[in-house]
Amino acid sequence: MPSRTLQVPSNQFARTLHLVTVTLLLSLPSGQALAFKILEPAEQAVLQSGQTVTVKVDLGNDPGVVQVRYYWYGELDEALVQEDQTTSSGAIVASAALISRAQNDPPFGGTLTVPQDAIGPLRLLAVGDISRGRLGGHSTFDEILLAIEPAATLTAIEFETEKPWRLGRGHQEAGYGQVDTLGKIFEPPVVGLFSDGVARSIRSPSTGTSYRSSNDKVIKVHQREGLLQVVGNGRTTLTATNRGKHAALEVEVEVNEEPNEPPIAEAGPNRTVKAGTKVELNGLKSRDPEGEALYYAWSQIRGNKVSLLDVNMPKASFVAPQLSEPRLYRFKLRVTDKKGADSLPAFVDVIVEP
Repeated sequence: MPSRTLQVPSNQFARTLHLVTVTLLLSLPSGQALAFKILEPAEQAVLQSGQTVTVKVDLGNDPGVVQVRYYWYGELDEALVQEDQTTSSGAIVASAALISRAQNDPPFGGTLTVPQDAIGPLRLLAVGDISRGRLGGHSTFDEILLAIEPAATLTAIEFETEKPWRLGRGHQEAGYGQVDTLGKIFEPPVVGLFSDGVARSIRSPSTGTSYRSSNDKVIKVHQREGLLQVVGNGRTTLTATNRGKHAALEVEVEVNEEPNEPPIAEAGPNRTVKAGTKVELNGLKSRDPEGEALYYAWSQIRGNKVSLLDVNMPKASFVAPQLSEPRLYRFKLRVTDKKGADSLPAFVDVIVEP
């Protein structure tokens, strides 16, 4: 069975992972599968919103799997605590789209419906629960990225906010978490109205949306990330374009005029670690041009959920889970300075090996 090379931002990192995968393949007896893997749908398959698809997994060398749970996540959605776990931290618990066992057809698979409001890249996470009898259990997982395209046509674009959009109240004091201040970053409140009557979030550039600000000295557009940043007071017209449709929003900004440059987040280099080791995510190289203290916010956006500690500290950490095959975990870091200005997100990939 062919291996699937995980896609990571760094070409060098991707080559390293490929060598790891090839080494594992060469060390296996002929015909033996790798560990737990999603066989259907295929990685990068193009599916439609609301489409019913068959999901199928290969247990590989994890024969102790007793059930498989399937979850849908957006491309950059935070991985949520799963329903078999208990938490006292108030974390949001994810609901499985499907729970399948050996008696299902296909075994440990079945049918899944692509979320009706999905559009653009969508992650499918399959978690196999492994029983070890009196020794307890653990889980294995595989995750693939799919491309979702609605069958319906886009009829209109809307900004879901008051019009005009007023940011700031003038002469306010800045601080951590403040909503409106120079340097603050926003996600455009954009939805697409489709001919099937479904409103879908098309905020992300990965859905085909681009933005333009008529006054870059008021609102700056970070096109690649699809984010808006307040850079000055005044008025601007924000335009969103997707599939030949356009929408315009008047924006009025009145915030504290104290000069402030946004901070820069640094999440550290990609790396490979061994299962069972403590992994430290290091954001200490993040910086603020004015030398202000920073507020840190770490989150996990790829891989089966891990218990991430100290998410609001420069260094966050987790214990690498026990796995049968190298798996990708991706984390995001955002930093905010004392005056309330935000950084663009930074990402770090961690490959966990058995």
